[in-house]
Amino acid sequence: MSDCLFCRIGKRELPAKIVFEDALSLAFDDITPQAPHHVLVIPRAHFATLDDVPASEAPLLGHLVTIAARIARERGLAADGYRLVANCRAGAGQSVFHVHLHLLGGRSFHWPPG
Repeated sequence: MSDCLFCRIGKRELPAKIVFEDALSLAFDDITPQAPHHVLVIPRAHFATLDDVPASEAPLLGHLVTIAARIARERGLAADGYRLVANCRAGAGQSVFHVHLHLLGGRSFHWPPG
């Protein structure tokens, strides 16, 4: 999608502090962090919401989770814990309509979230 913010970051049309990339995914620091560590992990393929990801792409979603866990370990977040969030649609807080995971760490989190 030519107007998708995250697709444009993936194509290097927009700047981002990229922390990981491979053929399937890209991870970069969030420009409005909600924690000391806030990384977005996205698939290179465009899916607007989790509801748009077909079952055949389940391995891709697993890959995103694995990448997020790897980044958490590399940043030293695993010992104290971290949060992984996927918002689906505006009512749940999704503001960029390209599937993405929020990796948050470096501070305490409460449950349920606010």
